[in-house]
Amino acid sequence: MKILKFGGKSLSNGNGIKKSIDIIEKKVANGEEIIVVVSARGNTTDILEDILNSSAKDTEYKSKLQLLKEYQLEPNRSVDFNFEFIKLDKIFKGVNLLGDYNAKIKDEVLAYGEILSAKLIESLLVKKNINAQAIDARKIIITDDNFGNAQPFDKISKENVISQLNNIKQSSVKIITGFIGSNQKNETTTLGRNGSNYTASLLANYLNAEELHSYTHVNGIYTANPDIVSDAKKIEQLSYNEANELANLGTNILHEKTIIPLLKNKINLRILNTFNSDDKGTLITSRANKNGIKAISVIENIAVINFEGAGLLGKIGVDARIFNELSKINISVNFISQGSSERGVSIIINQKNSTEAISTLKKEFENDIDLHDVNKISIIENMAAISIIGQDLSKFHYSYQSLITNQIIPLLFNNSITGKNVSIIVKKHELNKAVNVIHGQVFGVSKKINIAIFGKGLVGGTLINQILENAASVLERRKIQLNVFAVASSKKVLLQKIGISKNWEQDLESSVHENIEIQDIIDFANTHHFENLIAVDNTASIPFVENYIPLIAAGFDLVSCNKIANTLSFDFYKELRTKLKEHKKQYLYETNVGAGLPLIDTIKLLHESGENITKIKGVFSGSLSYLFNTFSEENRPFSEVLKDAIAQGFTEPDPREDLGGNDVARKLLILARELELENEFLDANIQNLIPANLRGVSVTDFLLNLEAMNAEYQKIKEAQKENCVLRYIGELSGDLSQHTGNLEVKLVSVSKSSPLGSLKGSDAIFEIYTESYGEQPIVIQGAGAGSKVTARGVFGDILRLAKHNN
Repeated sequence: MKILKFGGKSLSNGNGIKKSIDIIEKKVANGEEIIVVVSARGNTTDILEDILNSSAKDTEYKSKLQLLKEYQLEPNRSVDFNFEFIKLDKIFKGVNLLGDYNAKIKDEVLAYGEILSAKLIESLLVKKNINAQAIDARKIIITDDNFGNAQPFDKISKENVISQLNNIKQSSVKIITGFIGSNQKNETTTLGRNGSNYTASLLANYLNAEELHSYTHVNGIYTANPDIVSDAKKIEQLSYNEANELANLGTNILHEKTIIPLLKNKINLRILNTFNSDDKGTLITSRANKNGIKAISVIENIAVINFEGAGLLGKIGVDARIFNELSKINISVNFISQGSSERGVSIIINQKNSTEAISTLKKEFENDIDLHDVNKISIIENMAAISIIGQDLSKFHYSYQSLITNQIIPLLFNNSITGKNVSIIVKKHELNKAVNVIHGQVFGVSKKINIAIFGKGLVGGTLINQILENAASVLERRKIQLNVFAVASSKKVLLQKIGISKNWEQDLESSVHENIEIQDIIDFANTHHFENLIAVDNTASIPFVENYIPLIAAGFDLVSCNKIANTLSFDFYKELRTKLKEHKKQYLYETNVGAGLPLIDTIKLLHESGENITKIKGVFSGSLSYLFNTFSEENRPFSEVLKDAIAQGFTEPDPREDLGGNDVARKLLILARELELENEFLDANIQNLIPANLRGVSVTDFLLNLEAMNAEYQKIKEAQKENCVLRYIGELSGDLSQHTGNLEVKLVSVSKSSPLGSLKGSDAIFEIYTESYGEQPIVIQGAGAGSKVTARGVFGDILRLAKHNN
């Protein structure tokens, strides 16, 4: 014989009730002996409680009661529910007159959810010519008087179950109400949260069933709640002890008392999905897993009561008084945490009991408060508990560090005696993000990196396509899932919870999100509990830099190819670093100077290792590298080479942005600040390559008068020594151990045989001189321009951050 228990969602109108009836019908057709335990259907229990509260508050409740009746009748309008609803109406009228109700009345009302459910299931089976009989568990399950959380008397309940079920025709399917019982005065009681599971396990015990099948809306027990963690994995098998641990620490599918009745006769429990009959679910048995299990359980809506008092240090019996007073009012403590240097106790309870608990404790410790032995008894509400079952304490620091990186600071920490279970208390609004962060760390599954990209120009668009093209290989090789959830242009924003697709450009164009503020993107990330956030700035915008600090405060790491933030005032530069440190965030900008070259990382490593860098010089601009490399080697006018560079896209649409030297100066300033120099942009001595008479004209007029530059640059070229070439360089020099250095941007003539002179194409080159290396510089050379190279460098920074967050 098997016990089948169906939960509320399994019995809800529509596909749920149909699937449940199909399961019962199939088992009957196969000749299986079954007993069915039913919960209230859908949200019936919540609705009944709402109607009860409405009637007590003298607000409209009759229409709600009628709607509930319609819901109950929908699957079979021929079933007669008049008796039940007349009874409910009388109770609600009485409560309305009194303006209040007690726990006994509440149990009587809530019991009708299961009563209506059993009666309906019976009628639907009879319509299919299946013998069925609804049985009111109040006639067989006898309990104590603890309304709301009653405990059955096993001996008399077992006798009732065996005798009464034997009196029913063997061929009939018994449909028994879960969740409810009655005390010895024949008053209705309920068995507490998830009580229908408890009823089913009691029956399995009393009848020595072969197996208990609990049908719900998921495929079994998961490593975490799949509604919170999308990549949670199903656990195939658990031992009784492991399942009980999960139940005690908040797993909703199990009741903490469900496992106990099964232990005596070693009855297997299988958690199955009503809506997926092909899945074998999770088996709970006496056999333990060889390697144990790991899972994350959650308890929501809890409160933390902080009990502080230095004067209680060394006093005996304080904890006993706390627990004794709470037990008197039937309040259970989920966790406890204690301090040692100063007497303090934190207890975690259900939030609905917090007001009563505080009042009781203050009354008990009234004299201690007057004597200042107790400083205060305070409460923190809207908290949640996360428990990691099977977590070795020696490895918990990885999860903890990941939480800190995501700006989640646990309020309390608790571990079991075995050191295999760890629990933390976090703010309720941080729960979803925290569970995802821990799950990714504990189970070694792919870590999701959520990315917002600002700027969709050449670099931004190329970067987005690179991410989409490489996402699968990054997931396979690094176990990192890159999720671009936001793309912002100057006018529109594309927001996608599950990430953008290869059609992102069309989707952005048709997006309804216009003129969106940065806070809207932050709110979107918060709403969807995104963890491991990265904001990528591919703009060249000065105003956008103002968003950096709000993004950091909201939990974003930063990646940028925009040089502006690092070349504004030194005060802003310092403030940005202070905020990064305060919020434990990172800012990577390798592409600010050398596009895809590993320049900034190299300089940081040298500087932080104590190496004294004495000078840095090089060709910083790929555009000007191409211009002067070509002009030096070929016998062509300067204007023709410049037109060629423009045509190939090496320069900005207005080439004066390159020729003016400001871009090289900004890059030089960034390197100076990496050496902790306090230079400002105005400190740079810049040789402007644009003739004075062409600096103020329009772009069109400038492009029409490029030949005016030929004579001057031909003269400079011819004035060089033999075997020398022209290079436009940036140079940082002086005593770099002081507060500032010398910043120069200039056109120079160098030997063809030197590293600078041997440069080809649009490559950039950087010479780093240090005390240790003497006159032999460290040379870094490679592609210094181009959207693909720069985007690849930005992509590299994203992956470096993703690795750091692991």
